[in-house]
Amino acid sequence: MSKSFKELIQHLNPPLATFRKEAAATMTGFDAMSKAAMTAGVISALDKELIATAIAVATRCEGCIAYHVRTLVRLGATREQLNEMLAVAVYMGGGPSLMYAGEVMHAFEEFSQPTD
Repeated sequence: MSKSFKELIQHLNPPLATFRKEAAATMTGFDAMSKAAMTAGVISALDKELIATAIAVATRCEGCIAYHVRTLVRLGATREQLNEMLAVAVYMGGGPSLMYAGEVMHAFEEFSQPTD
């Protein structure tokens, strides 16, 4: 294991909380956009999280992988759904996306483990 995605979230949360306070208007707008974009509609919340995770792979955003995979696990995503999404992300992004597909698999395993 090269990194812990749980630790990455713990590492990112404090400075993001500070940014949330110091840039309240921006974060209020971001939160509203996030809620509007991720709320289930014609596309389920789970499918939207799969899309967001595919984009995280394509953009190579480890923080995004951590937060979105944690939500995928909470929403009950299966390994099969994860693998199909990663297959599309790798197809669209080539070799670099393949490496980040490995990161998503690692994060999924980590977040699927029982909490201490």
